[in-house]
Parts: sequence; C-alpha cells; structure tokens
Amino acid sequence: MTHRHKTFRSGDALCDAWHFPGQGEAFAGDGGRPVVVMAHGLGGTKDSGLQAFAERLAAAGLDVLAFDYRGFGASGGAPRQRVDLRGQADDYRAALCAAARLDGADPNRLILWGVSLAGGHVLSVGAHRRDVAAVVALTPLVDGPAAGLLAARHHSMPSMLRSTAIGTRSRVAALRDLPPVTIPIVGRPGETAALTLDGYFEDYTALAGPTWRNEIDAGVALELGTYRPGKDAAGLRCPLLVQIADFDRSAPPHAAAVAAARGRAEVRHYPCDHFDVWPGRDWFDAAVAHQISFLSRHLGAGSPPAGSPRHDGTAGSPRHDGTAGSPRHDGTAGSPRHDDTAGSPRHDDAAPTTTR
Repeated sequence: MTHRHKTFRSGDALCDAWHFPGQGEAFAGDGGRPVVVMAHGLGGTKDSGLQAFAERLAAAGLDVLAFDYRGFGASGGAPRQRVDLRGQADDYRAALCAAARLDGADPNRLILWGVSLAGGHVLSVGAHRRDVAAVVALTPLVDGPAAGLLAARHHSMPSMLRSTAIGTRSRVAALRDLPPVTIPIVGRPGETAALTLDGYFEDYTALAGPTWRNEIDAGVALELGTYRPGKDAAGLRCPLLVQIADFDRSAPPHAAAVAAARGRAEVRHYPCDHFDVWPGRDWFDAAVAHQISFLSRHLGAGSPPAGSPRHDGTAGSPRHDGTAGSPRHDGTAGSPRHDDTAGSPRHDDAAPTTTR
C-alpha cells in the first residue's frame, strides 16, 4: 500500500509524516472519513514497525497519519534523540490539527493511537477534547514510578544506580547548554542502555527502519520518573481501547489495567511480553484485529454518532465477566500473574483466552 508524504509544524520544527488513505466506504460518513493519528514509543520512528499497523487500518477503511516526533527520525528539531514528554504530547496535538486538514477527513472523528510510551501520551492528549472520537492504547506505559519498580525487579541495583547517575549527568549538561549524555536505546543484558532485558535487543532491532538510531538522551530515566498519564484517562470523552500484554516486562500491566478502569475502557489481554504484539510476532494479528473491531463498532457505518453515550454497559466500559477482553481474576492464562513469575513470559501450555 502506498502512502503520501506530509509535513506539519509543531513548535519551531517540522514533523515528518506518512498519510495512508483509507480504502473502501466502511467508515465513510457525511463529514468524511475518520483519521488515526499514530506515533511510536521510546525512541521509535515511524519506519520501525508502524507501517504494518497503518496499512491494516487503512485497508479496513480508516485514514492514518503516522509521524515522527521532533528530534527523531525524519522530523526536524533539536536536540536530537531527547525524549521530551511534554513536547511529544504537543507533537500529537499538532498532528491532530494536521489530520483534520487532510482531504476527505472528518475533523470531528479523529482517533488517537499510541503504543508503549505513546500509549500514555494519547491518554493525556485525548482528555477533555471533543474532536477525538476514539483512543487506542497498545501495551501502554502509563505510570513512570510503577515502571521503575518493575525495572528494579529485572535489573541489579548497581545497574539501576549507574543509569540514574548517567541520567543525572545528562540533566546537568542540559542545564549548562552542553551536549546531552547519550546511551543506546536498547542493549543486551549487562550493557548500559535504556532497555536491556533478555531478548529486547533482538526484538527492537528487528523492527528498526533506516531513520532509527540506537541512541537516546540518558536523562530519559529521570524524565519518566514523574510521568503518570494514566491519571488523565478519566478525562476522556470518547471510547477507549486498552490492549495489555499480561507478561509485559517494560510497561507494567497492572498500571495499564488501573488506567483502563479510570477511562471506562474496553480491555484486551494478551498472554505475551511487550514486543510480541508487533508485526511478525505471535499476537500482532489479534491486536490489530481487535483495534479494527473496536473502531468499527464505534465509528463504522451505522454506529452511534461520535460522542454519543453508551447505555448497555458493554464496549466502551471495563468488562467484568471474566471472559476474553476483560481482566481475569483467577491467576490463569490471559490475566496478570500474581506470583513471582508475573511480568515474565509464560512457558506452559495454558490455552490463551483473549482472542475469542
């Protein structure tokens, strides 16, 4: 599927974007077609795995605008490779404005889509907006302090202290207008990097596109320490889909479930780790199929008008029946584990219960 190159201004720089026009009439309305606005997670670029999601959504009938944050990928802006949480949220807001101006777009049916770190951004950006018709948060990082505690379970204390020290050096350098101290985004266990869990180097680099750089400002660890976008989920005025990897070692599953409850979300669970919902992995097809199903019910032809309240207590609110799409409370497959293996991949043969 071909896409169109776009740029839009955010702050003092141009953001680079790809526009994937929707196919068919499944989502067409009197005001035009809904537009999905998507960006990547920690240090990611749009050419590193987002295209497969965008193409599936466009094939289903949705326009998609995928973009790079300022300072990353093909976008302009300086300093490079620095995660500015507030700035990235502003980039999302600028992207929403750009999406509303696309030919054939319905400016009142914009969809925020975020994965990992961006899965938290979309909760904050979408809160209290009337032009956002739906939000999709895939394996979202919604609570920085909780992520820090999860990281402490999988890393040694010396490595945690070393990361904090390097991050502090970078923060001090920024205050003195000096170049940042950088570290790799992803490395192998025992190396100094933002992500060093076993298997993550192979998982992330398998997605890497030509504009991706394995480098990030080391101050990101301190930046994430106070990041809690999950609290903003209660301010959403639209349907919310939260997709949780139950054995996620990077984005705490329990924190995502709490945010989902705040946002009265439809919840989907997958018995896998953080990167297993990406293209080429076991749970990609299920994850994107659930996104299309969710958006079809809320924004497809014949669906209730955007912004109308739901009264049936089903999609758009947390499920409480213990079946697929809801948190399980028995500690079995499809639910967060509460023993010492929580947050790690399962190795038994328990049948998944999340894709019915």
